[in-house]
Amino acid sequence: MFPVAVIAAVAVIAVAVSAYVMAPQSASVGAVLGIIPGSPAFSALETERQELIAMTAAAGTLTSVTKPKLASPGQAAINDPSASSSGGTAPILAAPPDPTGAEAIAESIMGSFGFPPQTYYSCLYDLWERESSWNVYAENPSGAYGIPQALPGSKMASAGADWQTDPATQIRWGLGYIKGEYGNPCEAWNFEEANGYY
Repeated sequence: MFPVAVIAAVAVIAVAVSAYVMAPQSASVGAVLGIIPGSPAFSALETERQELIAMTAAAGTLTSVTKPKLASPGQAAINDPSASSSGGTAPILAAPPDPTGAEAIAESIMGSFGFPPQTYYSCLYDLWERESSWNVYAENPSGAYGIPQALPGSKMASAGADWQTDPATQIRWGLGYIKGEYGNPCEAWNFEEANGYY
């Protein structure tokens, strides 16, 4: 019941202030509300009206000086000492360019490595989701980099000169690594679950 009374009182005051602002010369507004010019209630309403006018004028003067700047790819990863002790990936300031695009690239080229997507994609997805969230700029304080978290990241140069920024290059390298070390993505995922890395 109390909140209803407060809302009603606020509504009455808002109507009174609006009426006074819209017709400041009208004496009938004060008379209808029982407010006598010169009374403390009238002075309080006048003060609120002046504050409302000042706030409205100030709101119209706000401008944006510059557009916000996004982190560049080179600044995207931050080094978090706590992440290295847990073996996890450092938090990322900038989102990947298009994680669903990277995922689609991986799914489309898995077959060429002998990994039918219908059998192995879910393991690969889970593996790289945990390692890097499919972020081409993900960097671990240990030096692991990219979607597959190559350590060091420069190993991926064997798959292409654009290894730092191209998800397809990183994925090709990562699939080759998985094939050579584990045989397939599900074996790599099993190792990851057991050891916290692959």
